[in-house]
This record gives sequence, structure tokens and C-alpha cells, in this order.
Amino acid sequence: MSALITTIILTHNEELHIARSIACARSYGSDVLVVDSFSSDRTVEIAREAGARVMQNRFENYARQFNWALENGEVATDWIVRLDADEIIGPDLAQRICRELPGLPADVAGITFDRRHIFMGRWVRHGGRYPLRLLRLWRRGKGVVEDRWMDEHVVIDEGRILHMAGQFDDASLKDLTFFTAKHNGYATREAIDVLDGRYGLLGGSEVAVESAGKQAAFKRWIKEKVYNRLPFGTGPLIYLLVRLFPQLGILDGPTGITYHVLQGFWYRFLVDAKVMELEQLIADAPDRETRLARLRAATGLKL
Repeated sequence: MSALITTIILTHNEELHIARSIACARSYGSDVLVVDSFSSDRTVEIAREAGARVMQNRFENYARQFNWALENGEVATDWIVRLDADEIIGPDLAQRICRELPGLPADVAGITFDRRHIFMGRWVRHGGRYPLRLLRLWRRGKGVVEDRWMDEHVVIDEGRILHMAGQFDDASLKDLTFFTAKHNGYATREAIDVLDGRYGLLGGSEVAVESAGKQAAFKRWIKEKVYNRLPFGTGPLIYLLVRLFPQLGILDGPTGITYHVLQGFWYRFLVDAKVMELEQLIADAPDRETRLARLRAATGLKL
């Protein structure tokens, strides 16, 4: 498989995870490209010791960083895998990739995996969190990451999408302090996407998210056509109640309920609050450029 697959991993201060993720990538292909955003820990050193190719680039958002890797990473293999530093591809899925990928028809352009979320060492089985079906393996030249500040998907321009079953885990080893800090940053970026949808701030081209898979397309439709139009604060509460009861998140126990409350309510409410704050900031701006200037100053994002 070494001639078939390149795995691209984006990193920033991932010394806790990077050796594990490279080992996973090497189980189905030998070309591993780590694109680091100038870590201050031993991430780059560990990645090089593990045999990965390492490049560095200033980080703006995940979509731009990954597309930069596609454009500049000298990827020569037939297939590409997107793997986060804290994700794991298990032996069963790695073996299936090795066994089935070479014989796929030419019109197959993308492969989806079902991701499990491991939180504080436990699998969050319920609350709509499994399976999360993500397009993570695609033919070189057929896919890019859509240009969004948050909730970006790999999309393909043509061809069929198939699914491969097997272990694929989001399994961060970092603590709750890191989790909440990370989601605070996510909330700012997602608020920008909401405001872009309302005001057309960024002028980006629309991408048909259907080419990222049916589940991704349905969730995007629900978020943009229903959830984002709900009155302030009601969306997070409804979402939490749905996750805990109809979707049985209550069965995930204390650890799982902690995750559902933090990720399904606190984070979603924080996004709503940031949208309100930033919308007030730009309310009297006379034009698009003034709005963008104010948002850049408030968020530090390169809009």
C-alpha cells in the first residue's frame, strides 16, 4: 500500500498524539505528511523520528491549512487520507483499506468511515454521536476541503462515494481544560460562519456538501435551514434534550452526559452568544469592509 496512500496530518503542539497517529497511518501506507503550524513542543521532532515528512505553515483555519498541504505537499500517491492527530484507525479498518482499495472501480472517488468519539476514556455511544460518517479517504485530484471556518468537510468533484466499516476513533488524551479552550476557539470560528451566512461577508463560493456524503449534507441542511434560525438560546436547549432523551444520551452515564452537556449545550450556547456579540459589533457598520475590519480586530482571524 505504500505506493497508493498518503496520510496528511495537521498538527500544533501534538507531542502527546503524533507518534500514535503516524503509527496508525503506517499500518496502511508508508507516506505520511505532517503539516505543522509551528509547534512549541516536540511535535516536529517526534514526527521526523517516526519517519514522516514534515512541512510547516502558518495556521489560518483547518480548511486552508489542509488545502495548502494538498497544493504544496508533493503528494504523488493515488489516494489521500485526512487523519487528525488525535484520531485512530484500527487494525481492522487498516486491513480492509489494504485489501479492498486496489480493486475499487475507477469511478469510486471517495470513502467514508464511521467515527466513534472517545471522551475521558469512554466511548460515547448515544446522543446521535455514533456513527458520525465522514469522508476521509479519496482519490488524489478528486477532493478538497470546503473553505469554511468551522465544520469543514472533504468534498469531491465527481465520482461515487463508498463506505468502509471498521474502527475509526476520535480519542484525545488531553484534559477538560484543553477541551473547553479548544471549543472556545471553535465557537468563534463557527460564529463567523453563521454571520457569513446571514450577511455574505466572505464572498466564498458555495460547495455542494452532498459530495461529502449524505449524512454530512443532511446535518448541514438542518443546521443552516432550521437550527441557525431558532430564537436565541432555544437551539442549544432543544439539541441537548434531543441528545439526552430521544437519542438516548442519558444511557452514556456520567462521563457521556458530561460530554453531551459540554459539546451539545455549552458549546452550542457559546456559539449563539458569540454570534449575538459579534452581530452587535457590526450592526452600525456602513459597509462590508468595515464589518470585516471590526470582526478581524475582535477575533484575530484572518478574514
